[in-house]
Order: sequence, then C-alpha cells, then structure tokens
Amino acid sequence: MKKTLMTLTALMSLSLPLAAMESTDTDADGQVTLEELQAVHADITAEDFAALDINGDGALDADEYAAGVDGGMIPAEG
Repeated sequence: MKKTLMTLTALMSLSLPLAAMESTDTDADGQVTLEELQAVHADITAEDFAALDINGDGALDADEYAAGVDGGMIPAEG
C-alpha cells in the first residue's frame, strides 16, 4: 500500500508540469514559445527563456518546460 501511494504521488508530480505546459501551448504543437510563455507568465524574460531552452531551438519541449517548473523558473500552474 505504501509503495503504491508513493508511486501515485510521484506520477502525479510528474504530470503537473505537463498539464501546465499543455495549457500554455496555445497552438498545441508540443512546444512552448517565448510568446506563449509570456502570455501566461509576463515576468519571464527573453534571458530566462534562453536559459530554459537548452537545445537552443527557440521553443521549450516537455523536458525543458518540466525542468523550468522543477527549478522554479516557471510557476507550476499554467
């Protein structure tokens, strides 16, 4: 029972950044641009975004977005 509860808690914590990303990704292309992110979180700067965009492609994928949430740079709520 304890192991099941721990597993469910871990899975839920992983899904929170993904749910926030989905609500931020307004064109539903699986990536979040600076403009999409700033529409929800106006305090995110271009410099913040560049630091989050590890591969430098100009958009945040699910892993980059989750890392931003986990690192506290992106608020968890969408």
